[in-house]
Amino acid sequence: MMNYIVGIGEILWDMLPEGKQLGGAPANFAFHASQAGMHGIVLSAIGFDSLGAETYDMLVKLDLDNILIDSDLPTSTVNVAIDANGIPHYEITENVAWDELAFVRSFKEIAEEASAACFGTLAQRSKMSHDAIHAFLRAMPDGSLKVFDINLRQNYYSKDIIEESLRIANVLKLNDEEIETLTPMLNLGDDGYEARCRQIIDSYNLKLVVLTCGANGSYVFTADGESSFLPTPKVKVVDTVGAGDSFTGSFCASILEGKSVAEAHKLAVEVSAFVCTQPGAMPDVKAYFNL
Repeated sequence: MMNYIVGIGEILWDMLPEGKQLGGAPANFAFHASQAGMHGIVLSAIGFDSLGAETYDMLVKLDLDNILIDSDLPTSTVNVAIDANGIPHYEITENVAWDELAFVRSFKEIAEEASAACFGTLAQRSKMSHDAIHAFLRAMPDGSLKVFDINLRQNYYSKDIIEESLRIANVLKLNDEEIETLTPMLNLGDDGYEARCRQIIDSYNLKLVVLTCGANGSYVFTADGESSFLPTPKVKVVDTVGAGDSFTGSFCASILEGKSVAEAHKLAVEVSAFVCTQPGAMPDVKAYFNL
């Protein structure tokens, strides 16, 4: 029986100008899946330090299920600067707890009951965590969603990691900057977004690609030829930290609940727009949308 929607990889503290906020793309994904009424769970690692203790306390406050491996390395932090448009710029600390993920028995048990999992490139920067994430994905049931939310950060990715991840995934989430990075890397050609996304779908046997373009809207393209475009709502942006993760978590939860691509896309756009009006990546979306 498939129950869990999993975010596996980094959990961290975003050190924002107004103070720290718990985040990390997989954790954000699991939180927003939970807000949509699913059993979200984050699998990561923390250190034996005060930030590790605060991580546990915050996850209890957020009512987010978790399995966090204890590490001798410090709990992860990311310095975040917000520009005049609310766009975050990240300085990511190296040699942190989630660089030592291991495919422990509890991870295997979750994998065998997972209906979806989301992973990215950042947590694959160490071989140990890369191997744990791929072992988890291989242990998931047939028919589950394996969501590669590419999240290209600094220099923590390579063509080999991206292509290996695309081959094990069946859903890709990326943004307009990331598709421009992938275009020469994967020889996608010079055509528009749809042609390039469909080339990725065909080359790596994906079910669908989600492409977000900030204020310029978002797209969903499926393997059976369906496409959806929605404009981005105009809102007063506080910051965009976690907006893409809220989109992915809400979209996947909706698909698993049996909603159509168009319905799931609409909800994801609404949730991510609201997240942009709030500080940090994990505002109370459930209360706002009565999910």
